[in-house]
Amino acid sequence: MTEDSASPIAARLNALLPPGRFSRLGVAVSGGGDSVALMRLLAAHHAAGGPEPLVVSLDHGLRPEAADEVAAVARSAAALGLSHTALVWGGWDGCGNLMAGARRARYRLIADWARGQGLPAVALGHTADDQAETFFMRLARGAGLDGLSGMAEERRAEGMLWLRPLLGTTRAELRDYLRAAGADWVDDPTNEDTAYARVRARASLAALAPLGISASGVAEVTAHLREVREVLDTATHAAAEALVRDDSGDLVIERAGLAALPAELRRRLLAQALRWIASAEHAPRGPALAAFAETALKGDAPATLHGCFALPEGKDLRICREAAACAGAVPLGELWDGRWRVVGPSVPGAEVRVLGDKGLQQCPDWRASGRPRAALAADPALWRGGELLAAPLAGMGNGWRAEAERDRADFLVSLFVH
Repeated sequence: MTEDSASPIAARLNALLPPGRFSRLGVAVSGGGDSVALMRLLAAHHAAGGPEPLVVSLDHGLRPEAADEVAAVARSAAALGLSHTALVWGGWDGCGNLMAGARRARYRLIADWARGQGLPAVALGHTADDQAETFFMRLARGAGLDGLSGMAEERRAEGMLWLRPLLGTTRAELRDYLRAAGADWVDDPTNEDTAYARVRARASLAALAPLGISASGVAEVTAHLREVREVLDTATHAAAEALVRDDSGDLVIERAGLAALPAELRRRLLAQALRWIASAEHAPRGPALAAFAETALKGDAPATLHGCFALPEGKDLRICREAAACAGAVPLGELWDGRWRVVGPSVPGAEVRVLGDKGLQQCPDWRASGRPRAALAADPALWRGGELLAAPLAGMGNGWRAEAERDRADFLVSLFVH
C-alpha cells in the first residue's frame, strides 16, 4: 500500500468516522509502525473533513528508550499539525503479570486523558495481524465464540469508546504506506521476545503460511464469527428487554422466562448480568458459570459467583453485589465500586464504604426498601470511622443520597459492547 493506494483505508475511515459523527477524537500512538500509520491516516482524513485527531502517547517506564520514542511521536505529530500529550505510568509494583498490568494502565490512563479533553472516542492501531494473533492466543486457551470472534471495531471500556479502524489492514501494508510517505517508526524489541504469547502466536501464523493461512484470512474468519456473535447479542438483548428490570442497582430476572431460553442465550444473559453488576472487565465462563446457572434456576438457594449473588425471590431471580467483594473506601462524591456516588453535605473524615451487616443493623427502616438483606448489605454507605452517617438506599439518608452510575438502559447496551 502506497500513499496513492491508501483509498481502501480511507473508505474504512469514512465508514467508521463519517462526517458529523465526531468533531474530535483521540489517537493512541506508541511510535510503532501501526500507530504511526494510523496517526498519519487520521491526519489525512481530518484534512478531508474528518474529525480532528488529538495524539496521546504513554511511557510505561519499562524500557529506557521509551521516553525518546514518545518524544519522537510528539515531533511527528507536530509536523502533521496535531497536538500531542505524553502520559507516564510508573505504577507496576513488581507483582502480578507485568504485560497485563501495563495494558490495563494504558487503557485507564488514556481514557482518563480523553475524558479530560472532552473526547468521545480513542482510535487504536490494531491490525489484521493483531486480530489473527489474538485468535490463536484465544484458541490456545479454549475460548468459545465470543473469544474467537476477536477484537471488535468498536468497544466500550473504562467509560470510553475505543475504535480500531485498521483491523482490515495488514502490518505489511501499513509499513509499505509509511515507506512511501518517508515516515519513520520504531520497532519494539519485545516484539521478538518469545517469552510473550503474542510473539509465539505470530511465529505460529508464519509457520502456517504454506497451508494458505494468512493474517488477512484469519481476520476474515473472525469477522464471520463476529457476525454470528451479533445475531446472538441481538437475541440476548431482546430476551433481556422482556425479562429483566432493575431495582436500586440490582437486576431482577423473571426466572421462568430465563429457564425457557435456549441454553446459549441464558448463559450469555447471566454472564453479562454478573459482569455488569460486578463492574468487571470480563464475564465468568465455563463450569463455574454453568454451576451458578443451575443453582440459580432451581430457585431454592442463593448462588454466588464473580462477586455477586443470585437470590431467589418468588418467581424472580435477583442478581446483586456481594458485600464481601465490594470495593474499599472512596471520598464523598467519587465513584464507588463502579456503581454508585454518594452526594450531599461535606463532612471532614467521612468516606464511602460498603454498608455491610454491621451497618444494616443500624438502619431500622431497611425493610421498607423491599430489597433483601444481602442486597442492601452491598450498598454504599457514608462512614466516619466506625460511625455510620448515612445509608441512603436502606432508609437512612440523613441529607445524603446515592446516585446510580448506570441503569437498566446501560445494561441493555452492555449486551452489545461486552
